[in-house]
Amino acid sequence: MAAALAGRWRQWRRGGVTSPARWVVLDTETSGLDPSRDTLLSIGAVAVDAQGIRLRDSFEVVLRNDDAGTRDNIVVHGIGYGAQREGVPAAAALQALVAFLDAAPCVGFHCAFDQAVLARAARGAGVAMPVVPWLDVAMLAGAVEPARQRAGARSLDDWLAAFDITMAARHNAAADALATAELLLRLRARAEPEAKFDHAALVRLSRQHRWLAAGG
Repeated sequence: MAAALAGRWRQWRRGGVTSPARWVVLDTETSGLDPSRDTLLSIGAVAVDAQGIRLRDSFEVVLRNDDAGTRDNIVVHGIGYGAQREGVPAAAALQALVAFLDAAPCVGFHCAFDQAVLARAARGAGVAMPVVPWLDVAMLAGAVEPARQRAGARSLDDWLAAFDITMAARHNAAADALATAELLLRLRARAEPEAKFDHAALVRLSRQHRWLAAGG
């Protein structure tokens, strides 16, 4: 199953070739807010490159879970009992994600949470996740737009509102990944020219902001 899924997603890549400038913006939905305990429910991801968002180069999967979580949690993420019980087994879903990532640098909003959730799920499923650099858009936003952060922008909703980015759904992994990708493009356009399309340079910029904020 994983091979079939990965093959389909690879075919969506432009020309079947992975660009060295290809980054993957990723989001997860979970059964709660504790990455050390709660269950991975779904993964959404979309690729970006120098031209923008590659909508046809995208990934979305709901994982199979017999324990679907509480009704209150389901109201938030919208993944019902039936959808979870009919989802893709964790090993197959994560193997397909590894193939989709193709070792590309990753991007997320407060991505330490997503990294921890994915690492724990992968260990449980016996899947080796690639070690790739991650860019945290929350930190990048504060570095590129410090005035907005001082004015109170903190959450993804805050930053989407600040840039007038609308989305059809919230707390849906694929929709959140797309919204984060749109926010990334807005922030990237405001970065220094030499850093715009350099993942490592944007990571350094975001970390520098964190250190300066901590020191202030």
